[in-house]
Amino acid sequence: MRESAALDPDSSGVPCNTVAAAAIIAAYFQTGISHMKLNWLLLLAAFAASSSTNAVAQSSGWPPSADHPTINLWPGTAPGEQPNQPPEADTTTAKDNLIAGRPLIRLGHVSVPTLTLYTPKRGNSGAAVVVFPGGGYNILAIDLEGTEVCDWLNSIHVTCVLVKYRVPGTGPFPKSPAALQDAQRAVGLVRQHAAEWHIDSSRVGVLGFSAGAHLAAAISTHFDQRLYDTVDAADNLSCRPDFAVVVYPGYLALAEKNFAPNADINPTDKTPTSFIVQAEDDPVHVENAVVYFMALKNAKVPAELHVFAQGGHGYGLRRTDLPVTGWPVLVETWLHTIKVLPGPSH
Repeated sequence: MRESAALDPDSSGVPCNTVAAAAIIAAYFQTGISHMKLNWLLLLAAFAASSSTNAVAQSSGWPPSADHPTINLWPGTAPGEQPNQPPEADTTTAKDNLIAGRPLIRLGHVSVPTLTLYTPKRGNSGAAVVVFPGGGYNILAIDLEGTEVCDWLNSIHVTCVLVKYRVPGTGPFPKSPAALQDAQRAVGLVRQHAAEWHIDSSRVGVLGFSAGAHLAAAISTHFDQRLYDTVDAADNLSCRPDFAVVVYPGYLALAEKNFAPNADINPTDKTPTSFIVQAEDDPVHVENAVVYFMALKNAKVPAELHVFAQGGHGYGLRRTDLPVTGWPVLVETWLHTIKVLPGPSH
């Protein structure tokens, strides 16, 4: 498994500690450094590389620290999962783009899905949000659209449950049921643990980005029947979200069909109230947000739609000078409006 270490831009993906050690060994042969000094220099290089790796982990929040409990979604192998899968790894390379000038973790080869709990340190409102990072059902932007979201939700007194669902090739439903199976199981587990985790089981929502936003819409419209055989008591509890936040979604309008609604995501009057946000210049197409909003409207589901002129795709919560990156403030106001959070909206 490749660690999410800092990479030397000129090392073709070779971790910095490998490059540094090689340079020290070369210097040993060229300048006659003593064995003792060589050992000290190698130790220092390893320590520096380890510190760099730890700094990346600490700044990203992934892997989660011990104060954020993590449990497996499934007691055994996930439904339909094949054995001998590649090891889970950060697939980011030195050539990948930055978001707001910062790197992100692109977690790939996830075959063991998990839940990680982030509880507000003060002022727990009892509300909870189950978060689905995006990544085209190929990877998970686990910090940009995961841990950073949980930090924000905790700051507004909301419990966050981060779902590391299976990728790659696990959606969109019905192309593959795996990600939606994980989502259904996750919401049921949150309700099963509601008392233990100090959560109000009637205020459990979902929030997703891009493919994860599609997943949030999918579970908002596919909660009547589990896509897997019952595992335990958690699967007897409702997996219907009480509300949904859908951020720059994909797969909800079919570009190849003149942006017709995706017939596999069919809202009814039982679909939860939803908040949708997207930029008009999003290369994934703003029609995904607009078409889904109209489907909700036609089903008489209360929904709030925000379309911004600029912003592109994949900005998460990282603020820039573009107004679309202020969407979390709008969500917080909306959560007060729909009475998920107490007090007046502002």
